[in-house]
Amino acid sequence: MSGRFEGAVAVVTGAGSGIGAATARRLAGEGASVVVVDVEEESARRVADALPGPALAVRGDVSREEDTEAYLAAAVARFGRVDLHHLNAGIVGTFDRLPDVTVEDFDRVVAVNLRGVFLGVRGAFRRYAEQGSGGAIVITASIAALRGSHDLLPYESSKHGVLGVMRGAAMYGGPQGVRVNAVAPGLVPTGLFAGAGTAGGAGGDLLRRGTTVPQRRTGTPEEVAGAVAYLLSDDASYVNGEVLSVDGGSAWVNTVRPGGGAGAWDPAPVDEAARVIRERTS
Repeated sequence: MSGRFEGAVAVVTGAGSGIGAATARRLAGEGASVVVVDVEEESARRVADALPGPALAVRGDVSREEDTEAYLAAAVARFGRVDLHHLNAGIVGTFDRLPDVTVEDFDRVVAVNLRGVFLGVRGAFRRYAEQGSGGAIVITASIAALRGSHDLLPYESSKHGVLGVMRGAAMYGGPQGVRVNAVAPGLVPTGLFAGAGTAGGAGGDLLRRGTTVPQRRTGTPEEVAGAVAYLLSDDASYVNGEVLSVDGGSAWVNTVRPGGGAGAWDPAPVDEAARVIRERTS
C-alpha cells in the first residue's frame, strides 16, 4: 500500500469500532499518525495500540464542546498539528413511530450526530487557521441523508443536517485550501445497528435487506474506509462539497418500478442471468 499520508496527522472520531476503526487502520497503513477518538476509552486504546504507526487514543464525547477542544489539544500536544479529520462518530437512536418519538430521544441523536459534526468541523477550521495550513475533512453521512423513511426519524434528520454542514463548510473552506466532503454508507454491518436490537430495520434483518442491493450483499467497514481515504488524499484534490455513496448502488434504485425497490424486488431473474454469464465465461 502506498504512503499517501506519510507525515500527515489524522483525527478519526468514533474510531473505537466499525467504520472509524477501519479508517484509522487504513490511514495508519498509508503512513499517517492517527488520533483515535471514541467515547469508549478502552475501545479507542485497543484500536490505537493495534495500529502500525504512531497513534494516540483519546476519550471524547463529540457532542461536548470541551471534549472536542480536548481531543484536538491532545493531538497537537502529541503530534504538533492536525491535517486530516474523519468526523465519523454517531448513534442510531430510537426506532419508535413518529408520534412516539420523545424530545429527549430526538435531541440526544442530534447532539451527537449533528452538533458533534459541527463542533468537529469548527474545531478543524480553527486548527487550520492556527497552523496557517489547508487540509481535508470527511464526514460520515448515510444513505439516510439522501433518502426518506419514517422508522428512523431522529437519525435521518441528523444525517440530512450533516450534509448542510458539509456544504457550507466546503464553500467556506475552498478558498483556504480546505476540502470538505462526505461519505454516505448504505448497509454496512457494524455495532451501530447491530446493537439496536432485532426490530425490522435494525441489525437483525440487515443481511436479508442486503440481498436487495444491486450487488446483492452488504458492505464492509473497510470498503467505506477506502472511500474516506480517497477523499482525504491528494488523489481527490479537486473534489469538494461532494457526497460519495458507498452502498453497492442502493441510492439509485428506482423503488417504484417492478425491477427495483426496497425488499419488494424479486432479484431471482437478474441473479439467474448473472449465473448464466458466469458459466459462459468460466
